Amino acid sequence: MHPVRVGIIGMGGFAGSHHNTIARLEERGLLKLVCACDPNPVAFTSEQVSWRFAQRGVRVFDSYRTMLEECHGSLDYVAIPTPIGLHAEMHEAATAYGLPAYLEKPPTLDYAELERMIAADGRAAKSSMVGFNFIVEKSRLALKERLLSGEFGAIRGGTLCALWPRPSGYFKRNGWSGRLVVDGKVILDSCFGNTMGHFVHNMLFWTGTGGLYQWAEIAAVRAELYRAHGIEGADTFFVEADLATGCTLRFALSLSCAGASTSSETVICEKAILKYSVGGQIEVSWKDGRSERISSSPFDGLEENHLEYGRYLRGEIPRPATTLEDCRPIVILNDLAHISSGTICPIPADIVSTVRDEKEQKDYLSVTGMAKIVDNFLSRGIWPSYAGWRRNNGEVVTPSDLPRLPNVVGAMASVR
Repeated sequence: MHPVRVGIIGMGGFAGSHHNTIARLEERGLLKLVCACDPNPVAFTSEQVSWRFAQRGVRVFDSYRTMLEECHGSLDYVAIPTPIGLHAEMHEAATAYGLPAYLEKPPTLDYAELERMIAADGRAAKSSMVGFNFIVEKSRLALKERLLSGEFGAIRGGTLCALWPRPSGYFKRNGWSGRLVVDGKVILDSCFGNTMGHFVHNMLFWTGTGGLYQWAEIAAVRAELYRAHGIEGADTFFVEADLATGCTLRFALSLSCAGASTSSETVICEKAILKYSVGGQIEVSWKDGRSERISSSPFDGLEENHLEYGRYLRGEIPRPATTLEDCRPIVILNDLAHISSGTICPIPADIVSTVRDEKEQKDYLSVTGMAKIVDNFLSRGIWPSYAGWRRNNGEVVTPSDLPRLPNVVGAMASVR
């Protein structure tokens, strides 16, 4: 078996994790790093030594276009773990040479740009893959097979609760974090589309009933977007999505919180309620009183996704775990949430306090009553606006409203 040949665009940020992962897989003879690039490769001299570029024969470039021009004939795919706003142009350049890409999630958060990327992907010899980490989990796939078999009855709805504390410094780590628009380009970086986008994508996967690798179709969306941090975009999302199948999903996500990070995916079915926590136990609570607990195996999402993509490129499996087409539901949902909310309202200042983590020497924001607000929304559909967080509710919007996105986001970005 010949190793799958890969080039990586980027060396800083999360690209470093890709380099470490590919290096481990190369030691096992599964992948081979042919080339890498960065606008300033000298700044990563020590990393290149750590990654043993010289010994591995890795060619280094300061331009991804030059790298593709010189190395495309020696590559099977290109990994693109770069800022969201660069994904489309880099994917365009790779597919012009017939090369597919491993794109970090999200591929884009602009529905119109996603369609252009899908069209460009048709020029590649194989489909590109988007790195939503958890779709390849064996326990997740096995549970969805049971869902599709009808064992749990029809899906009635679902909820996602995800609270991940982030200090203010998190939004200063680069020039696009927490931004709606950068240099006139729609970015929409947030917990919903990016930081915790894995879990939003997971919920749409659970409720895609047409087959194992199917995602839900969005029919209508209503949302309220908030922020407590001093950022351009939203750090707190309350979203309700009606699906084409007739069931409803509710999402409550925030980075304005303190304590341990939590996330829980719940699928409500006719005969049972399924609760899935990444890295934790899977619980099946049957309506007849039975309960079932399934342990998920240790899982390195980045490594498993590169391995899965390699299997696809070698022809061992028929498709990647997540294609660009599979990203339509999350991108549409994210865009409609912004259109529905219309504005990003500040969480009332009198319920926001600063919590100092002495061990980390970082300050986090805590919102009084957040747990109750989240529970009321997820379990009863009571919006934060009813607790006085904002003046008006978000409007109900449908995919036909997507062309409004640039104007709505532009107006949002002009108001701080």
